[in-house]
Amino acid sequence: MALAIEIPRTRYPVEQFTLPNGLRVVLAPDASAPVIGVAVVYDVGIRSEPEGRTGFAHLFEHLMFQGSANLEKLAHFRHVQGAGGTFNGSTHLDYTDYFETLPSNALERALFLEADRMRGPRLTEENLRNQVDVVKEEIRVNVLNRPYGGFPWLKLPPVMFDSFPNAHDGYGSFVDLESATVADAADFFQRFYACGNAVLSVAGDLDVDETRKLVEKHFGDVEARPAPVRPDFSEPDLTSERRESYTDRLAPLPAVASAWRVPDPATDLQGYLAYVVLAEVLTDGDASRLVERLVLKDRTVTSVGGYIGFMGEPFEVRDPTALLLQSHLPPGGNIDRVLATVDEELDRLATDGLVAGELARTQARMATHLLRDNDAALNRALRMAVLEQQRGDANLLNELPHLIASVTDEQIVTAAAALRPNRRASVEVIPGAGNGANGAAQGDEQ
Repeated sequence: MALAIEIPRTRYPVEQFTLPNGLRVVLAPDASAPVIGVAVVYDVGIRSEPEGRTGFAHLFEHLMFQGSANLEKLAHFRHVQGAGGTFNGSTHLDYTDYFETLPSNALERALFLEADRMRGPRLTEENLRNQVDVVKEEIRVNVLNRPYGGFPWLKLPPVMFDSFPNAHDGYGSFVDLESATVADAADFFQRFYACGNAVLSVAGDLDVDETRKLVEKHFGDVEARPAPVRPDFSEPDLTSERRESYTDRLAPLPAVASAWRVPDPATDLQGYLAYVVLAEVLTDGDASRLVERLVLKDRTVTSVGGYIGFMGEPFEVRDPTALLLQSHLPPGGNIDRVLATVDEELDRLATDGLVAGELARTQARMATHLLRDNDAALNRALRMAVLEQQRGDANLLNELPHLIASVTDEQIVTAAAALRPNRRASVEVIPGAGNGANGAAQGDEQ
């Protein structure tokens, strides 16, 4: 039986209100440093893309940086950087975010900039064609001309899932990107970029009353449009193993990634967290089960990692999602042997349970990483915005370290027992010819 540990809840203050136009606002004051993080999160991501428009959510994220109704192209860059700040945006499976870190005296500047593009980005043929080219180049750099490009986050979903929202290439095909029109972009904005479909979050050195007045000043007159009805993206679990392979001409070594469905993080958070912790029990550090067995003892892989979600975001994803294990193998590595060993270790954990201190050590490391991440004002703003959007509870950020520590030995054992081969989807990377190896084997702006 592993020793239980006590990790307390954090006490970041959270103030919330909703504007008459439907925009939800989360404020997290913290005067420890004269810095603020500002984030706007829209409830639209890769899963929301229509068929025939793969990559459109990411493309539209680019368009949101190309000027707005009152600001010319590159003005957002100039105003943030001129105040000593940094900014960016990113596209995820279930949301798209835009964010700035600034000195606290530049708060109003950030709010003005975000409110201005919430009213409407500058959607022109020139901007669209330019950003299509930028996204295509990003795909070339990050996927087509990079070893293991898209592995496994683009390659594994179509093996595991059947529906277009869950299985398609979120980076997009060149054909779909090139066929996008300004009318498509305008419709996408009208449907998904409504203030009723967004959460604004500000964390850091702020006065709550003054910030509320500034939010009302800049966002209060944004057109009220309701959030669209979110489609049902659910799919049945696998009942038989799925396994596919592909050749990567640039990959020097074989690799394999496997995934199993996990409980819905919104409706069964406690059950879901058991898998979040299990992934770390299996792969976090040299003392973890799969690193010790596969890397150090058997030497059948050169590396192994485990995480939740195809983009590695355990606390910012909706159902359906999965626990992933991925490994790179030495030349001539045997993937069948690796998968069989993973099954053996899962069976051993499900049968014999954890050893003393194993769970406590893992939970302490996880809580340490989480607390460190949440210490940054921008990270806090982003996570609170997503938790408010997906769970209706920005304050869940304060609960997460404690909830991780509350996962029990019994829950870990039950979760391990559920990772059976018949529920597994795997994708294998076969090294390209000429690499001397045998075997069966995203992106931000600016």
